[in-house]
Amino acid sequence: MIIAPSILSGDFARLGEEAKRMERCGADWLHLDVMDGNFVPNITFGAPVIAAMRMCTQLFFDVHLMIDRPERYLADFIKAGADGITLHAEAMEQAAILPALRQIKAANVMPALSVKPATPIDAVLPYMEDVGMILVMTVEPGFGGQSFMRDMLPKIARLKQAIAQTGKGIHLQVDGGMNAKTIGCAARAGANVFVAGSAVFAAADAASAMEELRSRAMDG
Repeated sequence: MIIAPSILSGDFARLGEEAKRMERCGADWLHLDVMDGNFVPNITFGAPVIAAMRMCTQLFFDVHLMIDRPERYLADFIKAGADGITLHAEAMEQAAILPALRQIKAANVMPALSVKPATPIDAVLPYMEDVGMILVMTVEPGFGGQSFMRDMLPKIARLKQAIAQTGKGIHLQVDGGMNAKTIGCAARAGANVFVAGSAVFAAADAASAMEELRSRAMDG
Protein backbone atom coordinates (compact mmCIF):
# COMPACT_ATOMS: atom_id res chain seq x y z
CA MET A 1 0.00 0.00 0.00
CA ILE A 2 1.55 3.26 -1.17
CA ILE A 3 0.68 6.58 0.46
CA ALA A 4 1.30 9.59 -1.77
CA PRO A 5 0.63 12.92 -0.04
CA SER A 6 -0.48 15.62 -2.46
CA ILE A 7 1.65 18.75 -2.25
CA LEU A 8 -1.44 20.63 -3.51
CA SER A 9 -2.52 20.69 0.15
CA GLY A 10 0.88 21.86 1.38
CA ASP A 11 2.18 25.34 2.13
CA PHE A 12 3.10 26.82 -1.28
CA ALA A 13 5.42 29.32 0.39
CA ARG A 14 7.53 26.41 1.72
CA LEU A 15 7.26 23.66 -0.89
CA GLY A 16 10.81 22.41 -0.45
CA GLU A 17 10.39 22.16 3.31
CA GLU A 18 7.00 20.50 2.88
CA ALA A 19 8.55 17.87 0.60
CA LYS A 20 11.26 17.18 3.20
CA ARG A 21 8.62 16.95 5.92
CA MET A 22 6.64 14.37 4.00
CA GLU A 23 9.79 12.30 3.52
CA ARG A 24 10.61 12.47 7.25
CA CYS A 25 7.05 11.52 8.14
CA GLY A 26 7.09 8.32 6.08
CA ALA A 27 5.51 9.16 2.73
CA ASP A 28 6.14 6.59 0.01
CA TRP A 29 5.63 8.99 -2.90
CA LEU A 30 4.98 12.71 -3.30
CA HIS A 31 2.05 13.52 -5.58
CA LEU A 32 2.53 16.66 -7.69
CA ASP A 33 -0.57 18.09 -9.37
CA VAL A 34 0.27 20.19 -12.42
CA MET A 35 -2.75 22.23 -13.58
CA ASP A 36 -2.92 24.68 -16.46
CA GLY A 37 -6.26 26.49 -16.04
CA ASN A 38 -7.52 24.95 -19.28
CA PHE A 39 -7.94 21.22 -18.80
CA VAL A 40 -9.00 21.93 -15.22
CA PRO A 41 -10.21 25.25 -13.73
CA ASN A 42 -7.13 25.87 -11.61
CA ILE A 43 -3.44 26.74 -12.05
CA THR A 44 -0.71 25.32 -9.83
CA PHE A 45 2.95 25.03 -10.90
CA GLY A 46 5.13 23.65 -13.66
CA ALA A 47 8.43 21.94 -14.31
CA PRO A 48 10.71 24.64 -12.80
CA VAL A 49 9.00 24.34 -9.41
CA ILE A 50 9.24 20.55 -9.53
CA ALA A 51 12.95 20.84 -10.37
CA ALA A 52 13.42 23.04 -7.31
CA MET A 53 11.60 20.58 -5.05
CA ARG A 54 13.62 17.73 -6.55
CA MET A 55 16.71 19.18 -4.88
CA CYS A 56 15.07 18.86 -1.45
CA THR A 57 14.03 15.20 -1.30
CA GLN A 58 14.64 11.71 -2.61
CA LEU A 59 10.93 10.83 -2.58
CA PHE A 60 9.38 9.28 -5.69
CA PHE A 61 7.88 12.20 -7.63
CA ASP A 62 4.44 11.17 -8.89
CA VAL A 63 3.71 13.94 -11.40
CA HIS A 64 0.05 14.21 -12.41
CA LEU A 65 -0.36 16.32 -15.54
CA MET A 66 -3.80 17.90 -15.63
CA ILE A 67 -2.97 19.97 -18.69
CA ASP A 68 -4.04 20.14 -22.33
CA ARG A 69 -1.84 18.22 -24.77
CA PRO A 70 0.67 17.16 -22.11
CA GLU A 71 2.84 15.45 -24.72
CA ARG A 72 4.25 18.90 -25.54
CA TYR A 73 5.93 19.13 -22.14
CA LEU A 74 7.07 15.62 -21.32
CA ALA A 75 10.76 16.37 -21.82
CA ASP A 76 10.51 19.29 -19.37
CA PHE A 77 8.98 17.18 -16.61
CA ILE A 78 11.38 14.31 -17.19
CA LYS A 79 14.29 16.72 -16.92
CA ALA A 80 12.77 18.27 -13.77
CA GLY A 81 13.05 14.92 -12.00
CA ALA A 82 9.71 13.16 -12.37
CA ASP A 83 9.81 9.47 -11.40
CA GLY A 84 6.33 8.83 -12.73
CA ILE A 85 4.19 10.87 -15.11
CA THR A 86 0.43 10.49 -15.32
CA LEU A 87 -1.40 11.67 -18.43
CA HIS A 88 -5.14 12.20 -18.78
CA ALA A 89 -6.68 10.26 -21.62
CA GLU A 90 -9.19 13.11 -22.03
CA ALA A 91 -6.46 15.74 -22.51
CA MET A 92 -4.92 14.24 -25.65
CA GLU A 93 -5.77 13.16 -29.16
CA GLN A 94 -6.02 9.37 -29.14
CA ALA A 95 -3.17 9.05 -31.63
CA ALA A 96 -0.84 10.89 -29.24
CA ILE A 97 -1.38 8.66 -26.22
CA LEU A 98 0.78 5.65 -27.10
CA PRO A 99 3.80 7.68 -28.35
CA ALA A 100 3.64 9.77 -25.17
CA LEU A 101 3.57 6.72 -22.91
CA ARG A 102 6.50 5.23 -24.78
CA GLN A 103 8.47 8.48 -24.57
CA ILE A 104 8.02 8.47 -20.79
CA LYS A 105 9.02 4.81 -20.50
CA ALA A 106 12.09 5.31 -22.69
CA ALA A 107 13.30 7.89 -20.17
CA ASN A 108 13.08 5.28 -17.37
CA VAL A 109 10.10 7.11 -15.89
CA MET A 110 6.88 5.25 -15.00
CA PRO A 111 4.10 6.04 -17.50
CA ALA A 112 0.53 6.23 -16.22
CA LEU A 113 -2.93 7.09 -17.52
CA SER A 114 -5.77 8.72 -15.64
CA VAL A 115 -9.50 8.97 -16.19
CA LYS A 116 -11.94 11.50 -14.78
CA PRO A 117 -15.11 10.27 -13.02
CA ALA A 118 -17.29 10.43 -16.14
CA THR A 119 -14.76 8.70 -18.41
CA PRO A 120 -15.28 4.95 -18.90
CA ILE A 121 -12.42 2.53 -18.35
CA ASP A 122 -12.45 1.76 -22.10
CA ALA A 123 -10.29 4.87 -22.47
CA VAL A 124 -7.33 3.15 -20.78
CA LEU A 125 -7.83 -0.55 -21.55
CA PRO A 126 -6.01 -0.42 -24.93
CA TYR A 127 -2.83 0.78 -23.19
CA MET A 128 -2.48 -1.79 -20.42
CA GLU A 129 0.75 -3.14 -21.94
CA ASP A 130 2.30 0.32 -21.88
CA VAL A 131 1.49 1.70 -18.42
CA GLY A 132 2.91 1.17 -14.97
CA MET A 133 -0.11 2.70 -13.28
CA ILE A 134 -3.74 3.67 -13.84
CA LEU A 135 -5.26 6.53 -11.86
CA VAL A 136 -8.97 6.68 -11.15
CA MET A 137 -10.07 10.16 -10.14
CA THR A 138 -12.52 9.88 -7.25
CA VAL A 139 -13.36 13.59 -7.40
CA GLU A 140 -13.62 16.01 -10.30
CA PRO A 141 -10.04 17.12 -10.95
CA GLY A 142 -9.01 20.68 -10.33
CA PHE A 143 -9.28 21.45 -6.62
CA GLY A 144 -8.39 19.76 -3.35
CA GLY A 145 -10.73 19.19 -0.44
CA GLN A 146 -13.57 17.49 -2.34
CA SER A 147 -15.54 14.53 -1.02
CA PHE A 148 -14.81 10.98 -2.17
CA MET A 149 -17.20 9.75 -4.88
CA ARG A 150 -18.25 6.29 -3.73
CA ASP A 151 -19.85 5.56 -7.09
CA MET A 152 -16.29 5.21 -8.44
CA LEU A 153 -15.77 1.99 -6.45
CA PRO A 154 -17.20 -0.33 -9.16
CA LYS A 155 -14.92 1.39 -11.69
CA ILE A 156 -11.89 0.71 -9.48
CA ALA A 157 -12.97 -2.92 -9.12
CA ARG A 158 -13.38 -3.37 -12.89
CA LEU A 159 -9.94 -1.93 -13.51
CA LYS A 160 -8.45 -4.20 -10.86
CA GLN A 161 -9.91 -7.18 -12.72
CA ALA A 162 -8.51 -5.90 -16.01
CA ILE A 163 -5.07 -5.47 -14.44
CA ALA A 164 -5.18 -8.99 -13.01
CA GLN A 165 -5.90 -10.37 -16.46
CA THR A 166 -2.70 -8.81 -17.81
CA GLY A 167 -0.55 -10.59 -15.23
CA LYS A 168 1.45 -7.38 -14.83
CA GLY A 169 2.22 -5.47 -11.66
CA ILE A 170 0.34 -2.34 -12.70
CA HIS A 171 -0.41 0.05 -9.83
CA LEU A 172 -4.00 1.22 -9.37
CA GLN A 173 -4.15 4.69 -7.87
CA VAL A 174 -7.05 6.69 -6.46
CA ASP A 175 -7.02 10.45 -6.04
CA GLY A 176 -9.70 12.48 -4.33
CA GLY A 177 -11.29 12.55 -0.90
CA MET A 178 -8.93 10.00 0.64
CA ASN A 179 -8.98 9.89 4.42
CA ALA A 180 -9.19 7.35 7.23
CA LYS A 181 -12.90 6.79 6.56
CA THR A 182 -12.67 6.26 2.78
CA ILE A 183 -9.32 4.57 2.16
CA GLY A 184 -10.51 1.13 3.29
CA CYS A 185 -13.27 0.84 0.72
CA ALA A 186 -10.93 2.02 -2.05
CA ALA A 187 -8.41 -0.63 -1.00
CA ARG A 188 -11.08 -3.34 -0.94
CA ALA A 189 -12.08 -2.35 -4.46
CA GLY A 190 -8.49 -2.95 -5.59
CA ALA A 191 -6.50 0.28 -5.29
CA ASN A 192 -2.97 0.13 -3.90
CA VAL A 193 -1.77 3.75 -4.33
CA PHE A 194 -3.60 6.46 -2.41
CA VAL A 195 -3.25 10.19 -2.95
CA ALA A 196 -4.06 12.05 0.27
CA GLY A 197 -4.11 15.81 0.61
CA SER A 198 -5.66 17.49 3.62
CA ALA A 199 -5.86 14.17 5.49
CA VAL A 200 -2.08 14.37 5.78
CA PHE A 201 -1.12 18.03 5.47
CA ALA A 202 -3.86 19.32 7.80
CA ALA A 203 -3.20 16.66 10.42
CA ALA A 204 -1.57 17.67 13.70
CA ASP A 205 0.86 14.78 13.21
CA ALA A 206 1.46 13.91 9.54
CA ALA A 207 3.46 10.79 10.39
CA SER A 208 0.63 9.36 12.51
CA ALA A 209 -1.92 10.31 9.86
CA MET A 210 0.00 8.39 7.18
CA GLU A 211 0.46 5.44 9.53
CA GLU A 212 -3.28 5.31 10.10
CA LEU A 213 -4.04 5.58 6.38
CA ARG A 214 -1.63 2.76 5.56
CA SER A 215 -3.03 0.57 8.33
CA ARG A 216 -6.63 1.11 7.26
CA ALA A 217 -5.74 0.43 3.64
CA MET A 218 -4.05 -2.83 4.61
CA ASP A 219 -7.00 -3.85 6.75
CA GLY A 220 -9.39 -3.00 3.91
